[in-house]
Amino acid sequence: MLRGMATVSFYADDHEAAKAWYTEFLGIEPYFTVPGYAEWRVGDYRHELGLIDGKYAPARQDGPGGEIVFWHVDDLEATVARLLELGAKEYEPITERGPGFVTASVVDPFGNVLGVMTNVHYLAVLAERS
Repeated sequence: MLRGMATVSFYADDHEAAKAWYTEFLGIEPYFTVPGYAEWRVGDYRHELGLIDGKYAPARQDGPGGEIVFWHVDDLEATVARLLELGAKEYEPITERGPGFVTASVVDPFGNVLGVMTNVHYLAVLAERS
């Protein structure tokens, strides 16, 4: 059974440029690096965002696609604006999914889909743990 997200892995052909881009966006340095891999601990639960050199990526079809992991953010509009300012491209615009659930996704400059959202259930779980 799924117990929680452990690591999200993104790939980039220009690993060093992607590492710099994510460091800029996240506002923190990776906590773990080895040649071809960098990892940040992100958010309230310190989930791992791993960045892997593209030469290790499994074969993929042309263009972005597949599963989208959505990260909760406090200010969705500001986060999307910052991602676009840093060179990401809109994949799906800000979309109301239901009461308390609003999502958006972008494609980072390295071809990965990054989802962001506001989610009332995330906030409720966070409040329960406080």
